Amino acid sequence: MSGVGFTRTRAPVAVVTGASAGVGRAVSRAFAQRGFDVALLARGAAGLAGAARDVREAGARAAVVPVDVAVFEEVDRAAGQVEQELGPIDVWINNAMTTVFAPTTEIEPDDFRRAVEVTFLGQVWGTRAALDRMKARDQGTIVNVGSALAFMGIPLQSAYCASKFACRGFFEATRAELLHEGSHVSLSMVHLPAVNTPQFDWCKTAFSRHPRPVAPIYQPEVCAKAIIETALSGQRERVLGSWNKVLVAGSRLVPGLGDQFAARGAWDEQLSDRPVQPSRPCNLRAPSDNETDFGALGTFGNEAGGFFTPSFLASLPTAAREFAQAAAATCAERIRTALRRQSVQVRD
Repeated sequence: MSGVGFTRTRAPVAVVTGASAGVGRAVSRAFAQRGFDVALLARGAAGLAGAARDVREAGARAAVVPVDVAVFEEVDRAAGQVEQELGPIDVWINNAMTTVFAPTTEIEPDDFRRAVEVTFLGQVWGTRAALDRMKARDQGTIVNVGSALAFMGIPLQSAYCASKFACRGFFEATRAELLHEGSHVSLSMVHLPAVNTPQFDWCKTAFSRHPRPVAPIYQPEVCAKAIIETALSGQRERVLGSWNKVLVAGSRLVPGLGDQFAARGAWDEQLSDRPVQPSRPCNLRAPSDNETDFGALGTFGNEAGGFFTPSFLASLPTAAREFAQAAAATCAERIRTALRRQSVQVRD
């Protein structure tokens, strides 16, 4: 598989799911600035209208396609509509997501299912719709947006973490199939850090305290740049953010370390001191940006300087202590497990 190759007789076409807000909104604008025509797939009418305005102001064509990515038939129809309006799809970005902030035992089964259908199956259906068109031409690029939480689960986000872990497995299996076939369609994955997007203002939550991203936090434009660079280069996989690279590497080298580390700090770090307002919207089943355009940015911009944000740097001594405690707990857990295994073997 190789990177993107475009003909020079037309503007290349990019499809972005979850395009009405957050990272998808930033990606759509950045593609337009690169000379792409952009198809905007999402549910919220006001958000889609704002995204289309961004694309057109950058001098590109925009196709607005309202769609629920959890429904394959809608995604497939959307892909056909895009090719009719803009031309053959060159790049497809699977970005749409939703989540539920709650302990696993407090998430209603229908809510868990819905979060998985949007976040995981949305990538499956988007990839399938893109491949059905790209494989026939033997060219094109698909980028699936992952997360550091595809490598290390954290409390209160079991549905989202499970979905992103599943996205990784789907990506690797499908990429292996394309390699086996000798296809020139490129499939990549970009794993994002915590991002300052509106999702924290409208995701479903079981808590009275407002949800927040776990620091370090990045702005959507940083993620958009990485996603577009990956699409253009054909790079297989990318983890964005220095701190996340450390956590991903640690969880891979020492299984169980991430669990212990997340158990010590990630619960409270996801809950701000702001109370949840009674009028707070929820986008799990209906779009929150149907009447109001929220744009790309969330409400944590003053903390969204990445690794070098002063508040995050100030938290590193505490994180180091928690990491040391997690390492000790991981060692103790392994010792207990080894003793139990030895006891079982003796009895056998």
